[in-house]
Amino acid sequence: MAKKFIYLNRKAPYGTVYALESLEVVLIAAAFEQEVTLAFLDDGVYQIAKGQNPKALGMKNFSATYNALGDYGITQFYVERESLAERGLSEDDLMPIVYEDEDDDYAEKPSVRVVSRAEMAQIMADQDVTFSF
Repeated sequence: MAKKFIYLNRKAPYGTVYALESLEVVLIAAAFEQEVTLAFLDDGVYQIAKGQNPKALGMKNFSATYNALGDYGITQFYVERESLAERGLSEDDLMPIVYEDEDDDYAEKPSVRVVSRAEMAQIMADQDVTFSF
């Protein structure tokens, strides 16, 4: 029986290894057919912000990887509304992440849902395993 795993992404995408390591661990869990949810809180909201350009930091932009996660059955992405607002961002500042829904003749469906802090707490409480990056 698959367990429900949530990965809390709390760090900015560049300058540390947390965001990239989170992606790697997420892919491993998906390979073992676990139910995977990604949550973006605090500075982690920058991980799925549009227009990332880390060249000045000497790092490769890996943000396009999020669009491939649907191929691994990872289609649940949550962003905390308050974390966006605290950083002067809105839902419009997020890159579109979609997946092909096999049950709907491969129609593309949005993966990202912006939720309140209270809703995020409930989503987290409904998981079997929590990882924080």
